[in-house]
Amino acid sequence: IALPTLPSSRQYTDWWDRIVLQLWDDEQWLQNFRMRKATFMELCRELAPALHHKDTQMRSAITVEKRVAIALWKLATPDCYRSVANQFGVGRSTVGVALSQVCRAINCLLLRRTVTLGNVRKIIEGFQDLGFPNCGGALDGTHIPILAPDHLAREYINQKGYFSMVLQALVDHRGRFTDINAGWSGKVHDARIFRNSGLFRRLQSGTFFPDEKLTVQGVEMPVVILGDPAYPLMPWLMKPFTGKLDPAKEHFNYRLSRCRMVVECAFGRLKARWRSLYGRLDLHEDNIPVVISACCVLHNICENRGERFMNSWTREAERLEHAFQQPDTRGIRGAQLRAVRIREALKTHFFDGD
Repeated sequence: IALPTLPSSRQYTDWWDRIVLQLWDDEQWLQNFRMRKATFMELCRELAPALHHKDTQMRSAITVEKRVAIALWKLATPDCYRSVANQFGVGRSTVGVALSQVCRAINCLLLRRTVTLGNVRKIIEGFQDLGFPNCGGALDGTHIPILAPDHLAREYINQKGYFSMVLQALVDHRGRFTDINAGWSGKVHDARIFRNSGLFRRLQSGTFFPDEKLTVQGVEMPVVILGDPAYPLMPWLMKPFTGKLDPAKEHFNYRLSRCRMVVECAFGRLKARWRSLYGRLDLHEDNIPVVISACCVLHNICENRGERFMNSWTREAERLEHAFQQPDTRGIRGAQLRAVRIREALKTHFFDGD
């Protein structure tokens, strides 16, 4: 009995060179690479300085475009390394190398100018339209499932019982990341991650936002960010009231929660676009933050370029999210008197003004 013959690597090369590059339309590019061909080619041009390899006597170098395509395919799909390798006609190890090289190039060349604050005035106006004055961002953390690390594995088990790393991010009114911190183990509380971040230090020293004060009910209020109960109440960080709530406190919480939805939506879109973030990537724990950060950069690029987001991606992400539910928020108590006064003034302002 004649066994079926597998396609040769040459046929796979033809699939990439002659079919994907030449025949696929924007719909096919979007579905498989999460971006249109024009955006993909622009990304390749920007990454080329870090990814360009010369041919050797032994073999031809894989093109920049093909390496970026391999990495994006791996990030966008739940496919295993062997499946991606077969798809592109390369070795399994080549997929891992391409993923690492491309993610590191993205972080080296694009992270600082893509994940950035941008126009603070527009952000403040955007949150004002959503219902919160003098706000420069919404803060939250999300757990990225990982395989059991080789070292200190117990430190990575979160409250829900699976291994994870935490991505903590600040987003603007449109759900674009303006600051990210990836790589803390899933066991660590959000407040500890935040207090050890560069973002906390810059907010505390007053160097992250311009010095724009707003007077509310006679109380001076700096530009603030919004957090959930896991974060400390600070003059520049507003969080919900907890415990017994009167109508004014409930109304304050409603306004804050409505504005904080942008960060929850941003995490949802990030993971739906780059489904490998649910896939417990088979990488050393040192490399996983590199991949998470690169996905955040790619998210911003797609959002900035107006790349269409497909509803089918959300449905698949929701199924995966159910398998890896987010740990419950553990609130912390205690606050500076100035922070309490600002929150009380906002509460009164919201309740009396509506």
